Amino acid sequence: MNSIRRETKSITVGSIRIGSEYPIRVQTMANTDTNDIEASVSQAKSCIEAGAELLRYTTQGTKEAENLGIIHNKLQSEGYTTPLVADIHFNPHVAETAAKLVEKIRINPGNFVSSKEGEYSEKEWAEEINKIREKLFPLLDICKQHNTCVRIGVNHGSLSKRIVSKYGNTPLGLAKSCMEFIDLCEEAEFYNLILSIKASNTRVMVYAVRMLVEMMEKSGKNYPLHLGVTEAGSDTEGRIKSASGIGTLLSEGIGDTIRVSLSEAPEAEIPVAKNIVEYINTYNYSTTIQPKQLSRRTSYNKRKSNEIHNIGGENVPIVVTNKANNTEIHEDYTIDNIPNKVLLEVEKIDTSTLELLKTDPEQIIFLTTKEHNFIGTIRLGIEILSKNNIYNPIIVTKRYNENNLSLLQIKSAIDFGGLLIDGLIDGIYINNENRAISEEEVCETSFQILQSTRARFSTTEYISCPSCGRTKFDLPERVKEVKKATKHLKGLKIAVMGCIVNGPGEMADADYGYIGAGFGKVSLYKGKECIVKNIPEGEAIKKLLEIINNNI
Repeated sequence: MNSIRRETKSITVGSIRIGSEYPIRVQTMANTDTNDIEASVSQAKSCIEAGAELLRYTTQGTKEAENLGIIHNKLQSEGYTTPLVADIHFNPHVAETAAKLVEKIRINPGNFVSSKEGEYSEKEWAEEINKIREKLFPLLDICKQHNTCVRIGVNHGSLSKRIVSKYGNTPLGLAKSCMEFIDLCEEAEFYNLILSIKASNTRVMVYAVRMLVEMMEKSGKNYPLHLGVTEAGSDTEGRIKSASGIGTLLSEGIGDTIRVSLSEAPEAEIPVAKNIVEYINTYNYSTTIQPKQLSRRTSYNKRKSNEIHNIGGENVPIVVTNKANNTEIHEDYTIDNIPNKVLLEVEKIDTSTLELLKTDPEQIIFLTTKEHNFIGTIRLGIEILSKNNIYNPIIVTKRYNENNLSLLQIKSAIDFGGLLIDGLIDGIYINNENRAISEEEVCETSFQILQSTRARFSTTEYISCPSCGRTKFDLPERVKEVKKATKHLKGLKIAVMGCIVNGPGEMADADYGYIGAGFGKVSLYKGKECIVKNIPEGEAIKKLLEIINNNI
């Protein structure tokens, strides 16, 4: 894909501008309750000093929104001009209060109007749209009066029942829900918009955002986009999953502001987001190869390839590592154990190369490039091979020289993530020449990239929210406890969510859920069905294991 930013209009959010003419902005979300004004001000200062360019707070009620206004004024009086964002759930009146007090509000279309189950007639569909107008338009009038920006934030798992009835809980449904609210805002002559579509599933997130971009292009709209993989988790997997999803879109020029959602302190999110942006910025200096705009995939369709030695065909993508010294690595292959391999640089693909590949369809292609636009150039190479009916398995490889494991994880997740999300390749080979990072760590990173892109599951997957002001327990600690108790359950998806407001919906496609239900209370879910409600926190993990064991 092109590394050139998608052209968008510029939006003013308080002291900053957002859009393609400006740097990609980094933001985070506070986890303090706005009723605790001093703690909220203190955390805001910490986040701003760490590099946050926008800071969001949950505002459950009118009192919380009013307190956010006090927090805003205290920060301004001390010289902190970073815009604040009010996160609104269910209550448009709270949004109206917040819109008068801070620079930006975020609304979720899925929380407007209570929807009925089942199919909608044309009349019922129109009636619900009218109900949305009645609630939305007064809010937009207030936003106009106060120059308040609105983020239309659509989340997988919290779509309205009306949208789900027609499109399903799908990338198409997410994009349609966002477009519907864009159209309503424009009907009200309100254009101060930023858009986001988020999911914990990187494929869903990437496909939905691409669909939204295509819909906007067809209708002549060019609003800025905020990117994030919601409920990404914590630790290594949260960082890799975020880099895979966010980096895939940024590498295509899509995205104007980002947030990395980790089940950790909000300050911990900012360095990861900044590292993603910094690495993506190196993509903007392609020299000899300038890939034309390649087609954007909006659904998973694995590239056709021949099976050779359990590589390619319908097999899951493999992990290739360098030979390890006196260590046990659970890789698929070391580089020396793959027979009949050929290293191919995209820049050197010519007619004679294509002819040689056609005469030996048993060769396994290790595809690479020296171009700074790594993903775009690799996609171009794969497209050239496909157009010439070359179906050899493709393992993409890149050479690094990193001594910082976190940076290697972020860079390699960006480089390989989109290729795996789109089903274009049959394996990855991260060749890190710096021995400061062990082959075990490189191998583990490779498998986590496969898992983050839904290409291959090798461990338990955790979906956990970054706690906010609604969370009534120590979420990072609960995540650690759940991981420790369930890490042996390979292939299961387990959600750990901070509150009942978003938890059941936004745990999306998790198999089991551990959801905060209030101070010291937890509810447990199988899929979206609540199995046990409001049990003491101390009993929750044991009960969760019982539920899982009874259903395996």
